[in-house]
Amino acid sequence: MSTSNLSSLDLSKEFPRSPRATLAGYVIAARTLDKCRALIAGTAGEYHFDCPLDQLFLTFAGIPAENFKAFAATGADDAAVAEWIQANGIDHTQGALVQWNNDLRSKRINEMPIELQVYLEGYIAEFIPAEKIVYTWFDVYDIEEQRL
Repeated sequence: MSTSNLSSLDLSKEFPRSPRATLAGYVIAARTLDKCRALIAGTAGEYHFDCPLDQLFLTFAGIPAENFKAFAATGADDAAVAEWIQANGIDHTQGALVQWNNDLRSKRINEMPIELQVYLEGYIAEFIPAEKIVYTWFDVYDIEEQRL
């Protein structure tokens, strides 16, 4: 399938899925796919595929970013990408996957490496409305992208 048939978002006009959204059972994966498709289509805007957030998913799944991008470029839909992730990624137990997902869903800023805490301190002040409360790391994305 050509890249013109990709169901990609124009990320200069809309947001990728929340990092909480799952694909093949993994949090972050659906968002990673949205950004990858947009990169391929030339509509990524300010979003970056293979960023540190994407790398959390790709590393845990055991999938190199270039392999993920190559498969996404075939125009595969979400269901096909989910099957591909399951066939090509690390075979995690259900317990390990649930634990990894829950750890990320509940990750607080103070549990992150200090360099990221320092970065987020300024980022939150600049991009998150003062009346919004950030409880977890994923809240930063969901508040900024108007899901919370």
